Amino acid sequence: MRTYLGYITIFLLVPILILFIFLSYQEWSLAQSPYHVLDERIPIESIELAQNSYMKAANGKVISEISTGEKRSYLKLEDIPLFLENLFIVTEDQKFYDHAGVDLSGISRALLINSQNNNIEQGGSTITQQLARNVYLSHDRTYNRKLSELIYAYQIERKKSKPEIMELYLNAIYFSNGAYGIETASHYYFSKPTGELSKAELAFLAAIPNNPENYNPLKHFDATKKRQERLLKQMVAEGNLEQTEYEKLIESTIKLDLSTPVDLYPDYVTYVHQELKNLVASSEGLDKSLQSTDVAIRKQAEAELDKKVEKLLNSGVTIHTALDTKLQTQSKTAVQSKIGVNDIEGALVVIQHHTHELVSLIGGKDYKKNSFNRAYQSYRQPGSAIKPLLDYAPYLEETDADLNQLVSGASYCSNSYCPKNYSGDSYGMVTLRTAFAQSYNTPAIRLFEKTGVETSFKYLDAFNFKKVSKKDHHTSSAIGGFEYGMSPLELTNAYTSFNDGNYQPARAIIKVTDQEGKVLYKWKDSSKEIWNKGTVAKMRQLLHETTLSGTARKAYFPTDYVGGKTGTTNDVKDMWFVGLTANYTTGVWIGRDKPSNLQSIYSHTPHLLIWKDISQTAE
Repeated sequence: MRTYLGYITIFLLVPILILFIFLSYQEWSLAQSPYHVLDERIPIESIELAQNSYMKAANGKVISEISTGEKRSYLKLEDIPLFLENLFIVTEDQKFYDHAGVDLSGISRALLINSQNNNIEQGGSTITQQLARNVYLSHDRTYNRKLSELIYAYQIERKKSKPEIMELYLNAIYFSNGAYGIETASHYYFSKPTGELSKAELAFLAAIPNNPENYNPLKHFDATKKRQERLLKQMVAEGNLEQTEYEKLIESTIKLDLSTPVDLYPDYVTYVHQELKNLVASSEGLDKSLQSTDVAIRKQAEAELDKKVEKLLNSGVTIHTALDTKLQTQSKTAVQSKIGVNDIEGALVVIQHHTHELVSLIGGKDYKKNSFNRAYQSYRQPGSAIKPLLDYAPYLEETDADLNQLVSGASYCSNSYCPKNYSGDSYGMVTLRTAFAQSYNTPAIRLFEKTGVETSFKYLDAFNFKKVSKKDHHTSSAIGGFEYGMSPLELTNAYTSFNDGNYQPARAIIKVTDQEGKVLYKWKDSSKEIWNKGTVAKMRQLLHETTLSGTARKAYFPTDYVGGKTGTTNDVKDMWFVGLTANYTTGVWIGRDKPSNLQSIYSHTPHLLIWKDISQTAE
């Protein structure tokens, strides 16, 4: 009977056991390994430290160091002196090559000291923990942060080799005064690369990261020096340094030679930053969204663009520009020396028209970085400087007229609009040559009307003037009467079409490369024909004769080619001259930020003299 009951019991228990095994297996299947959880919660495939980016002139000279947050120049481990690596291991983490990110004995010792002092005095952090803290966590002295630090350190050790961790550590740690990483610290405190530092200097820098505030050499030099000596003494105690060498090192004089970040040519550099945003937007397909009339779409695109640009500049790229440093310096000198009145400003743009490169840009007499840049942010009435682009070239293009053809210079009046020639005189029939060189207004309007408003603007629209719109399609525009006008950069850019008839936007940025030299961004502009060869030849004659016998005689100098056009707005509120030489197209604007009469300096023709100075230099 017992046997029978036993069989029945077993028989009844088997399904339960099977069910238990099934459910256990199911739970086990669903359970994730701790490694999987770590990889999911703390993905550490790559640790990217923010790095300085650099802007270079055409000659390869660094003109600006760019850091959007942490200032850091990354240095490979093979370029870091072994003495410095050993110094940090001896003084910070002697078991670095033995532990898996956490030194249990160090933590135990720290806990004991902290409990005795009823405060967090010591952390017992390994180099890996310090790396985790610098990259992922805060520097708060809490047990919660310490626990997170342990987990991150363990995960870093799983994903990175010891040499990789050491390299990251030496590039991540903070050396006070905004310097992150050993290379930046070396340049900042001693004005030379890490590889050129003496052992005494290396040990001096190694003394800072333990407490960047207390060991800030600029405030507490003596404290930093004393800690340097303690570190070197510890090296002796561990057998990494001979006593005799130790004595020599501590007696070595530490002389700081502070450097400042390179930040030259603010007018041009500020513009390059704006052009970089345009380049990234164009390359990443964001330009259309940025121009959307939908505010939400535009704001989203702007936020996305800002993130992309910031990420790019934090990755240590080099922005190669077309800046001619010699010409930029002379351009600034010319603008400052020729405009004496305090509140009168000037802007200048120089474009190498064969390459379509922006080689010089001046945004103001005493321009400060990131301030209002008059070269590309100021939109002003162009005056007669618009006549070549809107009146004469379209007329010649449509009619193939001879330059000796006559046009009326008599008074003009239409629908109560009665503009006058600058002199106030009424001229009879004059040739196109004379009308252009002397900048008569009424002949220009008549040519504009003969070509037709819409046809004339069809040519002007090809230059993509940002603030020119349908509202400007009226007669007064023929002599510069626009609602907003154009910037010096836009107008100068348009004049480059009189070099060979083609137009292509002038660019300051040649390319953007990563640290290996790979091109990340580059403009992909194409040239488009605006004027035929016959029109170009005639326009170049008109521009040339203006400098020989017309309103721009003071701009003339003997060279292969020189030509240009002046522009003066009503009440002499703006003075322009845009012209060409064999290799360059240069534009000069002079005026007040709040438009007012410039008659007091008009007779001195500073715009022509500035242009001449720069054009002679460039050629």
